[in-house]
Amino acid sequence: MALFSYRATTLTGEIVEGVIEATEEKGALDKLKNTGVIPLWVRPPKQAFMRRFSLKRPKGDLLTFTSEVSALLSAGLPLDRSLTILAEISEAKEMKEVVQGVLKSIREGSSFSEALEKRPRLFSPLYVSMVRAGEAGGVLDVVLEKLTEFQETAKELKDHVFSAMIYPVILLITGGLSLVLLVTFVLPRFSTIFAELGSALPLPTQILIAVSTGLRSYWWIMPLAAIIGWAFFKSATRSEEGKYKWDRFKLRLLGDIITKLETARFCRTLGTLLRSGVPLLQALANSKGVITNRVIAAAIDDVSKGAKEGRGIAVPLSETRVLPSLALSMVKVGEETGQLDTMLLKVATTYERSLREAIKRFVGFFEPVMILFMGLVIGFIVVSMLLAIFSIAELPF
Repeated sequence: MALFSYRATTLTGEIVEGVIEATEEKGALDKLKNTGVIPLWVRPPKQAFMRRFSLKRPKGDLLTFTSEVSALLSAGLPLDRSLTILAEISEAKEMKEVVQGVLKSIREGSSFSEALEKRPRLFSPLYVSMVRAGEAGGVLDVVLEKLTEFQETAKELKDHVFSAMIYPVILLITGGLSLVLLVTFVLPRFSTIFAELGSALPLPTQILIAVSTGLRSYWWIMPLAAIIGWAFFKSATRSEEGKYKWDRFKLRLLGDIITKLETARFCRTLGTLLRSGVPLLQALANSKGVITNRVIAAAIDDVSKGAKEGRGIAVPLSETRVLPSLALSMVKVGEETGQLDTMLLKVATTYERSLREAIKRFVGFFEPVMILFMGLVIGFIVVSMLLAIFSIAELPF
């Protein structure tokens, strides 16, 4: 048995917090529901603490908002009452103002989706489209539950990528600082010593001293070159053609990772929208919006044209040649069996798992290459310094 922290609300809107003992999170939820309260969230104590003091507030608040509205609607509370409760309990000032604004718009006659659409900074077109589909089908609580699952999966994937890159970035920064310290601080002392002794330095040490002198005298060239390079890059990628070429280059450089990432995003979004009752053409248009690579996004336009012509999506997707063959086969099976939404979600799960493995392999390859490079550079510096030290012993005194 484990302890879980929870926050819940009564039917009258009173907020209760505490801990409950259960074997798993689902069991804790069931226990709370049996006591007559509406669970808003249930977390292990450590996660609950991190949730409250998280630095990533906006996205975390949106996920919390979605899950809590879903829980309240599922418990039978009307939308305006649910939003009133959330406005009272929201801990973040910004989110409280957003909820109050949405509630005000609804009371003035707007629908929930229209109220969300007025705040595009927080609620994406995908989010609004799913909410609109839920309103039209009378299944808003179900749609919000699917949105919660979608956001949790996206957050988990993003966190995995972030955590995988922490060590390589730290290694790159510390290695770079070590090189700067050696070249600009330690090596000039050797140059001074040999100048006083009137002896020539060994060739590797001379090369190193020349690099050190150049860095100390013309250090401003490096940031200037970086600024000019960045300005040139931004200018080249300002147009749609430039952005398309850059995305095509990234696809050639990291084709496996980018293809799996975009496949997982597209299939999960499309599957979630179809399951929520969104029409196929509208779902395709919204799913295209989550694809960040313009080469793949352009290919999806052809899929929409094929769907308008009544050809479905499996054949047009195969013709684009942008998705992996396994994903195309699974989509074809889903379309033939009438379970396209289910199969799309399975494709997304498969490629999210595959993406994690691809990132793990990439980081596993990148780390030793970086260590080897740093080792060779630092090794050259150390050998050059040792050659200089040994040559001092040969000087006549």
